[in-house]
Amino acid sequence: MSVSSPTMTIQPMEKHRTKLNFARILLEGRAFFALVAIIISFSLLSPNYFTVNNFLIMSSHVAIFGLLAIGMLMVILNGGIDLSVGSTLGLCGVFAGFLMQGVESETLGVIFYPPVWAVVLLTCALGAFIGTINGVLIACFRVPAFVATLGTLYVARGVALLMTNGLTYNKLAGATELGNTGFDWLGFNRLGGIPIGVIILLTVAIITGLVLSRSAFGRWLYASGGNARAADLSGVPTMKVQISVYIISGICAAIAGLVLSSQLTSAGPTAGTTYELTAIAAVVIGGAALTGGRGTVKGTLLGAFVIGYLSDGLVIIGVSAYWQTVFTGAVIVLAVLLNSLQYGGRNKRT
Repeated sequence: MSVSSPTMTIQPMEKHRTKLNFARILLEGRAFFALVAIIISFSLLSPNYFTVNNFLIMSSHVAIFGLLAIGMLMVILNGGIDLSVGSTLGLCGVFAGFLMQGVESETLGVIFYPPVWAVVLLTCALGAFIGTINGVLIACFRVPAFVATLGTLYVARGVALLMTNGLTYNKLAGATELGNTGFDWLGFNRLGGIPIGVIILLTVAIITGLVLSRSAFGRWLYASGGNARAADLSGVPTMKVQISVYIISGICAAIAGLVLSSQLTSAGPTAGTTYELTAIAAVVIGGAALTGGRGTVKGTLLGAFVIGYLSDGLVIIGVSAYWQTVFTGAVIVLAVLLNSLQYGGRNKRT
């Protein structure tokens, strides 16, 4: 009896440990499993869903949210939030359209048509400028991130409306005689059958992933997001890191604005409305902690694909746009609950 009792107690412990490991795998890989479930479900509901061309089209839509989400991930890893990315996208798209329409010089009496590469660089510079404003307000003047970026949201949207007088810049493909053709290349062209927008998203994701995993900046970011006070005492330049993540977020929003305007060959001042919420949702679904210090680019990309494939799948099977909002909101709430389960226990132990 004394020999068999330890065996009887060890077996339930092993079974319990196996169940915990299985639950942890499901919890940590929830974005991947959710994406697989979405693909299987909509493939059964619609014969047009599971096709290579449809996946490429949906992925080009995901590229917009994915770019915003990567920038948002950097901010959330630092323990902040950026509510201005949707308006930054809209303003940068309008700014690109303004440049493509030509810049008139009253003194010289001529209209300049900048080449596409100059439009891209200037638009990214505008996104970086908006991000710098956010970063300086938050890091230097101690304005709460929610308030600072909410104010920038309204300012950027207002400037976009003032620039266009509420109208839309159309026909941004350019003209051969003006030397500014090629803007629509970002939205419509493909390399190896893959849309350019998707390639841009993957490129940004790879670069960001390498920065987070193999650079001092990445270590500083995770450290400052986990415990800013301890990181500051350890010599981490927390203020520079905080400003930098908002600049990166602004640049990502500018790139998303360029891709979206190129896909539509038009730029409207209301583009990107509520996209900041979608970007936050993608980061949360991907397993990042809103308190900072935890999250990966891979998880964020999966979160963006979950939202994109779910939204497009609902459209394909003919679900009302109102129900699409309900389903998306339910997924976000579920993701936050799972995050609480995943990180809540760790916080209690620490």
